Amino acid sequence: MTETKGHVLSSLAARVGGRVSGDPTVVIHSLATLQTAGSGQLSFFANSRYLAQLKSSRAEAVLVNEAHLADVPGHAIVVADPYLAFARLSALFDWREPVVPGIAAGATVAPTAQIDPSARVEAGAVIGEDVRIGAQVCIGANVVVGARCEIGEGCRLEANVTLYPDVTLGKRVLVHSGAVLGADGFGFAHDGGSGEWVKICQLGGVVIEDDVEIGAGTTVDRGALEPTRIERGVKLDNQIQVAHNVRIGAHSAIAGCTAIAGSTKIGRHCTIAGMSGITGHLEIADGTHITAMSLVSRSISRPGAYSSGTGLEPHQQWKRNVVRFRQLDELARRVRKLEQTLEHISTEGQDDDGC
Repeated sequence: MTETKGHVLSSLAARVGGRVSGDPTVVIHSLATLQTAGSGQLSFFANSRYLAQLKSSRAEAVLVNEAHLADVPGHAIVVADPYLAFARLSALFDWREPVVPGIAAGATVAPTAQIDPSARVEAGAVIGEDVRIGAQVCIGANVVVGARCEIGEGCRLEANVTLYPDVTLGKRVLVHSGAVLGADGFGFAHDGGSGEWVKICQLGGVVIEDDVEIGAGTTVDRGALEPTRIERGVKLDNQIQVAHNVRIGAHSAIAGCTAIAGSTKIGRHCTIAGMSGITGHLEIADGTHITAMSLVSRSISRPGAYSSGTGLEPHQQWKRNVVRFRQLDELARRVRKLEQTLEHISTEGQDDDGC
């Protein structure tokens, strides 16, 4: 539950293009689930599995579609997509305070940095040379912004974010705590004579376009020569690894603990579920959905849903199946040999007319 100042129900409905069923002057001060909501709280109904909770809910009002309006015991906002409407209204109840302009005591700002007067820099932040920070930006406590970084208007960097030099953020980018943008990509050349690995200096930067969100602990490596690029509207969950020279297409969403190897290009409007692995130098088509814990080892040229891995099963059964997995190649050879034998037998008795 999130407490905030009140909003009249009619004004909330207007924001999401809905209509009020009940008293439009009711004041909503917070959001809650159907099961826990009470007086002054708004909830939403978007899944028929929770119909019983809707019918018994004590919420002041519920976001609901026309088909289930009769099941609402109290007031309602009728919309086509209650979950989307809930998402849009949630911004009104966010815990984040509005940006208070100024540079806090204890922040360190290089003399060549340019900071818009409406921006906020919290204590402990370090702003490097030739940095440009736009209007209404909020730089959290202990954030490090390296030289020549550019941060567009409305961005928010939560505490302890690190931007290496030459990182560019578009407008309204939200970067959560512990994220690191612009660290070196994993590039080394092997010296066969000495057996040593020789570092390839990573000379590119990182470009993050407008309206991107980057989760806590996520890393986006800088490019080797050209920048790593995250396009407009991309949503990255916590603890994701984006390697050097990866490009993620606009409005794609990637869930936690996914790792993307270098120079892979992910299309627009893709969804990649948690703990997936994507190897390097691949191309993934627009509109691709990859299910959880999948390993993508080849390019995907056609949109659709893709899966890999095996489902959970009892350990002893899993061990037996592993043995069978190792036998699949030999089994395939034997089946092919049998097919060839059967083809030979079936054609051996035919006359010249094939009869």
